[in-house]
Amino acid sequence: MVRILGNNLSNKKQIYIALTCIYGIGIPSSKRILLKLNIDPATKVSELNEANISSLRDFLETEEFKVEGDLKRLISLNIKRLIDINSFRGRRHLKGLPVRGQRTRTNNRTSRKQSLFTRKK
Repeated sequence: MVRILGNNLSNKKQIYIALTCIYGIGIPSSKRILLKLNIDPATKVSELNEANISSLRDFLETEEFKVEGDLKRLISLNIKRLIDINSFRGRRHLKGLPVRGQRTRTNNRTSRKQSLFTRKK
């Protein structure tokens, strides 16, 4: 079990899939990272040596990638900015309704249900 940025990566998975457990890394960015570090994406996590693990950890902790806490903080600050300037999207976030132009007359049961309980007065 390898621990990177507070996440445990499963030994059974291939490294390019296991990296997607980290918030902010998907399959394309995972493959791009492994290509830069010259690590074969098909290798299992258990087959990685200590040098590969440390280089991967060092690469992810640089400022080039926003992952985990930094990314979550950035997203919440962007939403807070939209709410503060009282934009349409900010008001939709505040009410808990769909933000990106989805239909609301029939299809958004979940968000309408949640907005009943989280409505701010």
